[in-house]
Amino acid sequence: MDRLKSAVAPGDGRDATLRRDRMLAVGGLSAVVLLSWLYLWLRASGMDHAAMDMAPVPRAASAGAFALTFMMWSIMMAAMMLPSAAPAILLYGALVRKNIADGKALPAVLRFVAGYLIVWTAFSLAATVLQTALEHAALLTPDMATASTRIGALALITAGVYQLTPLKAACLGTCRNPLQFFITRWRDGRHGALRMGLEHGAYCVGCCWALMLLLFVAGVMNLVWVALITAFVFIEKVLPGARAVTLGASAALIASGLILLTRI
Repeated sequence: MDRLKSAVAPGDGRDATLRRDRMLAVGGLSAVVLLSWLYLWLRASGMDHAAMDMAPVPRAASAGAFALTFMMWSIMMAAMMLPSAAPAILLYGALVRKNIADGKALPAVLRFVAGYLIVWTAFSLAATVLQTALEHAALLTPDMATASTRIGALALITAGVYQLTPLKAACLGTCRNPLQFFITRWRDGRHGALRMGLEHGAYCVGCCWALMLLLFVAGVMNLVWVALITAFVFIEKVLPGARAVTLGASAALIASGLILLTRI
């Protein structure tokens, strides 16, 4: 435990190497996020251009279409979640470099990130199944937004109520305090890095899954909506004042859902 706490202390002869590793990690994460957003922008643009000729949604009625939808969700989750996970990823790299496995920080970081993304990929599979079910029930518009006001209202209220639950608070607390997570759940070795990535990803899904349902409210490929949710997740997980942000979002979401219900 002490060796993990000491990893954040300056004054080590390996500081130059740590800075180099940090720059490489930041550069790699930035590249993945930027490429993911570029993919989303190109897909959204392609949907707009194809609107006159065909359904803009990759209808998941075949294995190929299901795979394309699954890929879309997986890339979207990477674009949305990696920015707010960056502090934990960079801290993990510092811990490995300074205390655990000198000279092998970047491979360990890659395994940690892989574990994190595996969990969100599993979530993407569940989201793809949900989208498929909504499509078959004719409950999605061409913009991949719910065609049912009642379902949209339910998604808003569910996300708002979940913001107030103890599970949300516990998961958000872990996401906001990655050092405590590493102190209490540290595991050495290759499998340890992957497992910690899986566990941190599970906490992140526990924190944010209800917010992801909101993508079906304004449209899965509505990039303004996607960017707003991404920004909110980052603010809630990284910046000060998380409790006020969480409570304010809860009130706004519940109120919006109730307003929608009055229009039915």
